[in-house]
Amino acid sequence: MLGGIEAGGTKFICAVGTGPDDLVKSQFPTTTPEETLAQVISFFRSNGGRDLEAIGIGSFGPVDLDPASPSYGHITSTPKVGWANFDLMGSVAKALRVPVGFDTDVNAALLGEWRWGAAQGLANAIYLTIGTGVGGGVMVHGQVVHGLVHPEIGHLRIPHDLAEDPFRGNCPFHKDCLEGLASGPAMEKRWGMKASALPPNHRAWELEAHYIAVALANLTLTLSPQRILLGGGVMQQPQLFRMIRDEFSWVLNGYVRHPDILDHLDEYIQPPKLGGSAGIAGALFLAAQEAASAEFEDILKRHNKGERG
Repeated sequence: MLGGIEAGGTKFICAVGTGPDDLVKSQFPTTTPEETLAQVISFFRSNGGRDLEAIGIGSFGPVDLDPASPSYGHITSTPKVGWANFDLMGSVAKALRVPVGFDTDVNAALLGEWRWGAAQGLANAIYLTIGTGVGGGVMVHGQVVHGLVHPEIGHLRIPHDLAEDPFRGNCPFHKDCLEGLASGPAMEKRWGMKASALPPNHRAWELEAHYIAVALANLTLTLSPQRILLGGGVMQQPQLFRMIRDEFSWVLNGYVRHPDILDHLDEYIQPPKLGGSAGIAGALFLAAQEAASAEFEDILKRHNKGERG
């Protein structure tokens, strides 16, 4: 029995099970850390309790993923009120007394797609979510990338023609980075209505496709992924994938001459197979990894005790 938490800035999703096909789950709004964690703990005590082997958390961020850091497992410099420097991983582990795996929400979604979805069998892939914010998870050689902190794809700097698009951007840090130009709130602020209310032929989608395609071209040229998955609320537009692929081809201008790009672009850039369940599935995968690691450490301890005896 494994537990998963998809910790979002808007809502938390908690689940128990062994994979995306056998989940018992619940979701609730993200309020204060105290209120939200109380609901998290109550869910797991009522669903699994002492039978839980481990819990995985895919969290909004920024987060500290360095096990050697004193703030490992913390949400760090988030603008989400009340959550900055909150020890999410430690709070869950202390309350439920189980091993806890921890990563970003987008890395978790990528791991879910790698284990059960559209990235199966691949060693190099990218998962990009475009919604309330823009975030990205990166896998290289079968491992999600952490690095100095973790990839912040949403804050890539994008060429911005102010004559074509006079909107200055919505990011509080950079104004017109990818998130500042292409997130759901940026679209709403620019056009005066939510992205979901914009008609399919609105010029907003042409501009949106351009910004996303430029970002994907930059990622393709720097990381050379085998597949790029695009999720999130803004991507729930049937026409948008085709527009992004067309613009992506125009931006690359034939430079990367690989069959997957030249002949199979609909597979190279595609939606996540697990849809909205990718994040919670990935959280379960993090839990499985943590349970296996804890089991190995226990075997090693018992082996060492036997040697000393």
